[in-house]
Amino acid sequence: MMLLYSALFLLVGTALFFFTLTRGALLLRYATGNTQHDAAHVYPIYANMKLIKLIDFQPLIGAILLFQYDRLVNTIVAELEQMDLKEKRVLITSCAFGNVIPLVAQAASAQGVKTLLIADIIQNELINAQGKLKDFSGEIIYSEENAIAMKQADASVSANVIFFLLHELPHHLKTQALQEAVRVLEPGGKLFLAEFHRPDPWALRALSWTYFKVFEPYGLALWSTHDPLHQLCAMRGISCQRKTVFFGNFQVIVATKQALVT
Repeated sequence: MMLLYSALFLLVGTALFFFTLTRGALLLRYATGNTQHDAAHVYPIYANMKLIKLIDFQPLIGAILLFQYDRLVNTIVAELEQMDLKEKRVLITSCAFGNVIPLVAQAASAQGVKTLLIADIIQNELINAQGKLKDFSGEIIYSEENAIAMKQADASVSANVIFFLLHELPHHLKTQALQEAVRVLEPGGKLFLAEFHRPDPWALRALSWTYFKVFEPYGLALWSTHDPLHQLCAMRGISCQRKTVFFGNFQVIVATKQALVT
């Protein structure tokens, strides 16, 4: 019985911890009117360096994504390995926890990439990413910028990787982020987008719905009004493919910008 109580206490404590640092923090900001800045939607776990170091632990991140993290990253890496990136630029829009950044960097380097550009609105995230890329031999540019208003020029990158960003953006910003992600792609370039998806089994769908309602209030729109595949396919000159994993609970979208016809 003591073991059961201990497990329950740990589960409730973990849930309260993450609620406090996700939706709870957003509710507090709205209550105090502290929303008039670009990073108002960013959770404290992505801004505070101590929290970043505490949570950016590969087994924990893998568990949060129901142990599908490696599968999702490998899908993106396999696609990158099929691209000709010699003397090209690859962009990672928004840093993500876990090893996705070094694995993308490794795949891009193997394909001859000239420059790896990492952009994030939070400086501490860029510092954390820098610590993961000490072995990368190519040129890296770390840029503090907003995913909805990138500093990069039109058609300036060959590949753009966005790993679990959209579900944390307010709905109107989701659309802007996708438009920017496509704008910076050169003709023939590819956007790789990993995100949550509407699960197929009703039980898993109910659990996911509850999770989003409690912890991630902006995530459910990905199931309907802000399905990234539909939004991307509606853009001129974009073709898309979607792969879902774990009973449809997660997705990787590859969006290709139409090459210029000469």
